[in-house]
Amino acid sequence: MPHLHPEGHTCCPETTTSHPHDPIPLEPKDAHQVVLPAIDTSQSSESSSNSIIDSYTSSNPDSPQTPATDPLVDHLLEELKDESTIEIAQDPPRERRTSLKPIPSDPEVVKKILGEGESNARLIDKACCGEGCCKLQALEEDPESKDHLPVVAPDNDAFRSLRLRLGALSLDSKLTKTLDLPAQLVSFAPLSDSGIPFESHVQKQPPNFVTPHPPYQVFPAKVHHTRELTKPGAEKKTYHFDLDVTDYPEESGTVDFVVGGAVGVCAPNDAGVVDELFDLLGVLRHVRDKSTVLKTTGGRWPTIWGEEMPRELITTRRELLTWCSDLQSYPPTKPLLRLLAEFADAPNEKKILLYLSSAQGQAAFCDLRTGPHLTITQLLHAFPSSQPPLPRLLSVLSTLMPRFYSLSQDPLISCRRDGSQCRRLIEMAVTVHETPNWRGGPRKGVGSGFLERVAQKSIAAAEQGVDPLSLDLRVPMFRGLMANPLARQFCMDGPMMLVGSGVGIAPFRGFVHRRLMSENVTNKVWVVQGIRDSLLDEIYSGDWGVEEDKIKTIVQSRGGTHQYVQDAVRHQADLVWYLLNTLDGRIFVCGSQKGMGEGVEQAIVDVVIDKGNLNGEAAAAFLEGKKREGQYIAETW
Repeated sequence: MPHLHPEGHTCCPETTTSHPHDPIPLEPKDAHQVVLPAIDTSQSSESSSNSIIDSYTSSNPDSPQTPATDPLVDHLLEELKDESTIEIAQDPPRERRTSLKPIPSDPEVVKKILGEGESNARLIDKACCGEGCCKLQALEEDPESKDHLPVVAPDNDAFRSLRLRLGALSLDSKLTKTLDLPAQLVSFAPLSDSGIPFESHVQKQPPNFVTPHPPYQVFPAKVHHTRELTKPGAEKKTYHFDLDVTDYPEESGTVDFVVGGAVGVCAPNDAGVVDELFDLLGVLRHVRDKSTVLKTTGGRWPTIWGEEMPRELITTRRELLTWCSDLQSYPPTKPLLRLLAEFADAPNEKKILLYLSSAQGQAAFCDLRTGPHLTITQLLHAFPSSQPPLPRLLSVLSTLMPRFYSLSQDPLISCRRDGSQCRRLIEMAVTVHETPNWRGGPRKGVGSGFLERVAQKSIAAAEQGVDPLSLDLRVPMFRGLMANPLARQFCMDGPMMLVGSGVGIAPFRGFVHRRLMSENVTNKVWVVQGIRDSLLDEIYSGDWGVEEDKIKTIVQSRGGTHQYVQDAVRHQADLVWYLLNTLDGRIFVCGSQKGMGEGVEQAIVDVVIDKGNLNGEAAAAFLEGKKREGQYIAETW
């Protein structure tokens, strides 16, 4: 019989596995268990296939809530759980909470999840990396082969860093559905003597055909000043840049730099990485900087957003690798691995690369794509016998795209610094992102790594008593995004809360500067700044133009309060509720989506639940309405 709670609520019934005071059921001691045949856990498919289900059953509180799946999908998952539960004997046995761990390492089980329906395809799309990794097929031994010759892994650190699980792969393993060799889309032709000199500025700015802002070319903005905003010992370094855009060419219409806008930076690949790639490919030194005719069969490359069409351009091989192809930001693709396999001389390396390009190697390929960052040079070190021709490699590499950085000031203010002789400056803050590389050192992002190198040259010159302006340091940039959410929704009046963490606080400094031009911001603007430690990471401290303690709340995740910005949002629930219900009130959020962006949005939903006396669904719908009305604006990455 169900127990009746004193307040009238019906509690959970008392059974052999549950009790009203402990409604989580214990594992039945006499329940029938289905035992699957033994599975070779050394096969590489296990880790990836497990992740298909684990990504939906994860209890990580930081992960976003799983969207509801179709009823058919739910039915299949429940059926899979019933068929794949494995009982692990324990001596002595102990009671534990009911736990089902699906282990769909068998390709047929995965196919059962996939099915043929559109709804099941949508389920896999949410869990997979997009390269067909879930279409698993088992390795089969060749019945005509008398000897089983296992593949010998390349003996080098770069290959070991890939952490590939090759399972039962041998030189005789039959591979199916191997990707076809990608077509060659790029070629070089000798440059005829036309009498027109070709001049390359490869170390200063991209070639003219790189047009991320068509029809306008990239502008080489001179670095006026740089400084490091964070202190020694900070986990991440953040630099401030003043860029001179006095001579930025006029564009059609009334487009201009605006508060809250973002500029695009065309960052080059590091010169050392480019030379290393040339060496690995065996490209002779005397041809690396030699002018040549580049021919493409179609597409946008080597431009960024140019027309899709065949092209013939005069350039150099160094220009293409420096400015046009991304060498480190994207995970490896099957066309790239298939190309490396085609030109690998060592049988074991060729077999591994073909395996990664086949149906049998889908799980290992998925692990490779979703693991730590890989670079093209790392892959060539891992498979040293593969030296594809440069035109072939350029045909499969991704385009090097611009990086966008928010303006950290009001761009109108900087025009007034030196009276009639002023130089127009824009300001931005850049945080350097680092991850471990396979050699044990740091791997830095293309954009932030380039800007850090520029900043360090400027800072070093100033420390040595040399005017940094004499170095003529340049940042290739364009006006970029001046109609992004922050810039579009900023207004000169009305109360607003500005919530940012890390470098995400930078554009809000410009918001405050602009509002100070017309009024006092006290009791009209509230800033919540999230940092790790105020002694090391607080950027732009004392540089807001106001008494910061009257408008700004500092939230430290590792020092001081040990809290996050979403905690501060909850603590200021009355203010949040007031802003959401004021006609011209606005809440702006800027920073990382993972953790901070999701956390702030959930905190606001909690405030709405509490202050509006709504349930969770109604509170979420209320916030969605405020997004549409332009009262809640988030720009996250």
